[in-house]
Amino acid sequence: MKKQKITKQMTFNEIIEKNPEAVMVLLEKGMHCIGCGMAGFETLEQGALAHGLDADELVKELNKQGKNGSTKR
Repeated sequence: MKKQKITKQMTFNEIIEKNPEAVMVLLEKGMHCIGCGMAGFETLEQGALAHGLDADELVKELNKQGKNGSTKR
């Protein structure tokens, strides 16, 4: 099954639905948004801004992780 490319306009629920392994990257970044009631409404970009993260860099890491099945450690 081909993974859908993650964009910063996607909500957290969309990201997790399409790429469940993204959960680990988000948790490692301190983004516990996956359990938040706003996960269905807040975009990755909005969450990144709220957590002081660069949304573009986060998108790159999430998409790289989706291709390799692992994150850089």
